[in-house]
Amino acid sequence: MRRRSHPLVQNLGYLLGFLLLLCDSAFQALASIHDYSNEVFAPRSNSYFFHGGSEGLYASVGSNSSEGNSFIQFDSITFRRTKQSASQHHDMQQNTGLVEAIIVEIKDRDKIGGTYFGSDAICCNRALHNEQSCKLGEVIIRPNPENPGWPKRIQTFFDGANEETTMVTQAVFINTTGMYYLYFMFCDPQLEGTIIKGRTVWRNPQGYLPGKMAPLMTFFGFMSLAYLLLGLFWFLKFVRFWKDILQLHYHITAVIALGMCEMAFWYFEYANFNSTGTRPMGITLWAVTFTAVKKTVSRLLLLVVAMGYGVVRPTLGGITSKVSLLGVIYFIASEALELVEHLGNINDFSGKARLFLVLPVALLDATFIIWIFSSLSKTLEKLQSRRSIAKLDLYRKFTNSLAASVLISVLWIGYELYFNATDPLSELWQRAWIIPAFWNLLSYALLAIICILWAPSHNPTRYAYSEDTGDDFDEEGVSLTGSAAKGIGDIVNKLERKERKAADHVFGLGDDIEEDKRE
Repeated sequence: MRRRSHPLVQNLGYLLGFLLLLCDSAFQALASIHDYSNEVFAPRSNSYFFHGGSEGLYASVGSNSSEGNSFIQFDSITFRRTKQSASQHHDMQQNTGLVEAIIVEIKDRDKIGGTYFGSDAICCNRALHNEQSCKLGEVIIRPNPENPGWPKRIQTFFDGANEETTMVTQAVFINTTGMYYLYFMFCDPQLEGTIIKGRTVWRNPQGYLPGKMAPLMTFFGFMSLAYLLLGLFWFLKFVRFWKDILQLHYHITAVIALGMCEMAFWYFEYANFNSTGTRPMGITLWAVTFTAVKKTVSRLLLLVVAMGYGVVRPTLGGITSKVSLLGVIYFIASEALELVEHLGNINDFSGKARLFLVLPVALLDATFIIWIFSSLSKTLEKLQSRRSIAKLDLYRKFTNSLAASVLISVLWIGYELYFNATDPLSELWQRAWIIPAFWNLLSYALLAIICILWAPSHNPTRYAYSEDTGDDFDEEGVSLTGSAAKGIGDIVNKLERKERKAADHVFGLGDDIEEDKRE
């Protein structure tokens, strides 16, 4: 008899195929290269500024060369002012407008502006010029005595009545580890409407990966090895007891394979990023898509296990379409969020856009959790009523593990909220990689627990589905494979004539009646 593909697999396959087709024609995305395309300056206090980027950088380890050093390189930075602004100056004036590039390590942020002088001004005005000896028309900078020459100031002037000026190509080497912010600023109101284009290249001693992302490359390498070991353990079990394999075992195998591919893709994507300074959109989409697919399939695996698939029911019956729909919606929401998060690390995507995408994923995760625990409760009740001691013990262990993971997740979310609230300027950037790494570890731990509990064995009936047989029937001692399955054929035929019990489903999805008819 020909076996039909699961609807969820078909739907996810179509979406995955569509996204991967996009990879073939995709362009390369810039990595730690901050690109400016006719950006405008925003007014603040008595100045105008444009945020050029921010990254965690480690201190240089060698001489002033590109290898083994941290630097911020200004490449083809051009400022263009309006015709009206240029016409207010005649050709006999040599310098007719000043734009400054300010690089500041975040701990020295109080050294920019007039805060030290008791003023909210950022640019030096006439009063501060007379009292504090700052230079009129320039950004106020109070030098750091412990790090001479910092915060760094680079000046670019407009010549005569020219509308455009280009910044000298140069690199600023980083000698102190920290979170660095780059701002382009001017103080002259006549330059209002000036735009900037070009790019800056940010590099760490070991490569182009931003400091807060660099440890993740090593982490993904270790996780690839961890999934490989888990896959080897599962493969040996699979081969040893291949005659007693259940349908659930194939689902677990798919999750392990997706996890291996996901970690491998992220490692190679980060390695390529680190060595070349660019991240090809194709590889990034592959990695992001594998992450979204694995997250979706992992949640669906938890859900179908909680529903007792293969234990108290042979199929999902009438609720298959609802489970599939939830999976497809979650995949789309997760894919969008992953794209924004991983591209946003470089291109400074708006926090509002990320928040807009986080909320749907959070709501869907909450839906999965409620549905999973509701289904677990029903499954435990069924097993207890059937006096299935071995299966009941198995599901109690699974429930305890899942409850512990949810509790740990809630505590970690609280820590993550605290971390972000107390670190708005990313001063703790060297520890930021731990937050995404934790969720990968938790997902791996849950998968490992499922692999141990549902490992293939010579006696799969300890968790395989069997019909209700009454108190005098020992379902634990009957094999549903090979010749033993024929031995209970008469019992199964009798039981098929009995009336099935209907159970209400979470969210009012009472489809067990339809499911029983299909069985």
